[in-house]
Amino acid sequence: MERNGTKRKTLTWRPLTCVYITARSFLFLLSFLLQGDHLLPTAPHIRFPETEYSAPIILLIHTARGTARSMQCPMDAAASGTSPVMQFHGIVDEPPSHSSPLHTALERSQRHCYGHETPGEFPLAVSPSIVLHATCTFFSKPANFEPNFALSLPEVAAFDMCHKRPMVKLMAQQEREQLKQRCGGSWKLVFKYIVARERNYSRIVAGPGHSIVVTTKGDAYSFGANCWGQLGLGDTEDRFKPCLIRSLQGIKITQAAVGSRQTMLVSDTGSVYAFGKGSFVWEELSDAADHITTPKIVESLKGVFVVQAAIGGYFSAFLSREGQVYTISWGRTERLGHSSDPSDVEPRLLSGPLEGVLVAQISAGNCYLLMLAYQPTGMSVYSVGCGLGGKLGHGCKNNKGTPKLIEHLLTLSFNPVSVAAGTWHAAALGDDGRVCTWGWGHTGCLGHGDEEYRVLPTVVQGLSNVKAVHVSTGEYTTFVVSDNGDTYSFGSAESLNIGFQEDEEAADDADFSTPSLVESLKVLNDKAVQISTTNSSYWLNSEMGYPHTFALMESGKLYAFGGGIKGQLGVKLSEGQERAQNPERVPIDLC
Repeated sequence: MERNGTKRKTLTWRPLTCVYITARSFLFLLSFLLQGDHLLPTAPHIRFPETEYSAPIILLIHTARGTARSMQCPMDAAASGTSPVMQFHGIVDEPPSHSSPLHTALERSQRHCYGHETPGEFPLAVSPSIVLHATCTFFSKPANFEPNFALSLPEVAAFDMCHKRPMVKLMAQQEREQLKQRCGGSWKLVFKYIVARERNYSRIVAGPGHSIVVTTKGDAYSFGANCWGQLGLGDTEDRFKPCLIRSLQGIKITQAAVGSRQTMLVSDTGSVYAFGKGSFVWEELSDAADHITTPKIVESLKGVFVVQAAIGGYFSAFLSREGQVYTISWGRTERLGHSSDPSDVEPRLLSGPLEGVLVAQISAGNCYLLMLAYQPTGMSVYSVGCGLGGKLGHGCKNNKGTPKLIEHLLTLSFNPVSVAAGTWHAAALGDDGRVCTWGWGHTGCLGHGDEEYRVLPTVVQGLSNVKAVHVSTGEYTTFVVSDNGDTYSFGSAESLNIGFQEDEEAADDADFSTPSLVESLKVLNDKAVQISTTNSSYWLNSEMGYPHTFALMESGKLYAFGGGIKGQLGVKLSEGQERAQNPERVPIDLC
C-alpha cells in the first residue's frame, strides 16, 4: 500500500487485527473501547493540533491470547528520517466482566464495522480485554509522555479525564502520584475511583422540614422550614418555592447534606459551607449555639479538600479527596474512634482499620456511619457507631468505636457500589443489581415481609426480578430504582411519602413490608434516576411537619410527595392540606 509516495507495510497475523484510521476517527473508536471497559459515557477529550489531525495511526487490536505488537507511525518515521520501528509489548489477558449494565447493553448492540456491509458486534464494545497501543508522537504530547512511547490509550484517556477534575487539577504533582499509587498504580483505576465517588453525590436532599437542590451547573436552591436560617437566604422566613442561594453565585456546588436544623454544601474546590443552627455539634447541646442565616465556610476544614459531607443526628462526617474520613463531635467514650468532647468542632481523622483504605462514599444515620471503601479488586463496606438493632451489620447489636468491615457482604459474593444509611436501618446496592438491607425492621422498612430486625445484610428477595441501580433510605422507608426507571418502595406510608395513593386517614396505619411498584411515578412516562426521602428522627414536630420524598427524573424534572406544610415540597398546598398524595412537579429544572 502506498500513500503520498511512501510505501507502507502492514503485518498481520491471526491474533491481531491491523486498523488504519485518522485521529478524528480514533476519537470515535476510543469512545467505544472505554464504554466497553465501563469507564466513559462519551468520547474522551484528547486534543491534538489541527495540523496533525490527518496523521495516520496504526493500531494493533489484541483479540486473543499472545503478544500484541505496535508499529511506529510511518509519518513520524518519515519526519525523523528513521525507518519504522517495531515495538513489542506483553499483554495480560483479563476475562471480560459481564456485571455492568452498560456492558450487557453493549453486548446486545449491533453496529456496522468498518469495511463491513452487514451488521456485526463492534469488537471494542463487547470485549473489555481489548488493548490498543499507538506510538505516534502527537498522542504523547497532550499527556506529557515521552515521544514514541507505547501508550495504553485507555490510560491516556483516563489520565486526561482525571486531570479535568478540580480535585486532581488542584493537586501538587506529588499528591497526584500518591493518589495514583493508592488506587493501584494506574490512572484508569484512579478514574474508576472518581466515578465510584461521583455516582453517590447528593444533588437532591429531602431534609426534615427543608430541602436542598443542586443543579448540574452547580447552583444551590433551598426551600421549606427556615426557623434557624437553614435555607441560607439571610433570614428566617419559610419558603414554599425553590429560592437560589445568591450569596454562593460564582461558586460551583457539587453536593449537599441536610440535618434537622442545618445545611452543608460542598464546592468543587473542596470547601464546605454551613448554615443553620448547631451545624457542627451534638444536636442536644446546640441550643447555646448561634444560628447562621447565610453560608459560612467551615474554617476548621480549610486544610482538608472535602468531596462529600454527611450529617447524622449527633455528628457530621466529611470525605476528603484522598479518600480519608473525618468526623466532628460525638467522640465521647470513643464512639467514633476518638475521645473528643461532644462540643468539639475540630475534625478528627478516622483511622484504625481504615488506614491506607480509600473511601469512595460516606452515609450517615442517626448515630452511625457507613463507608464504601474502594479497592482495585472490588468494593467493601465499613461501619462505625451505635449498633442497636443490628444496623452496623456485624451479626450483633454492639457498638463499634472504630470502623469495622462488614464481612457478611463478602460471604454473599456481594460487590457494593453504593450504601444508604437510614435513621435506624441500612441498605447497600450491588453491582449485579441486588439490594441488601439490615437493622431495625419497623413498619417493614427492610422489605423482607416482616418487621423483624436483621443484624446481618440480607438480600431483598422481593426484588429478585429487578436490577436495581439506586437505593435510598429514610427513617422507616426504603426506595429502590431499577435499570428501566421504575421505582419500588417499602416501609411506613404514614405521611404519604412512600408514593402509594392512599388517602391521608388510611395512610396513618398503612405499612408495606415487601417492595411494591410506585405507580404514581410510573404514570409520569419518565424514568426515575435518583430518590431522596427524609432521613431524620427529628421531623415530627411543629417546626418540621411530615417527612417527604423527591424523585429526580431522567428528563431533569423533579417531583415531590409527602408532607409539605412548611414548603419542603417546593409547592404550596391547598388550604388545610398537609400532605401531597400524588407527585407534585417542583418548579425547577436540574439539567
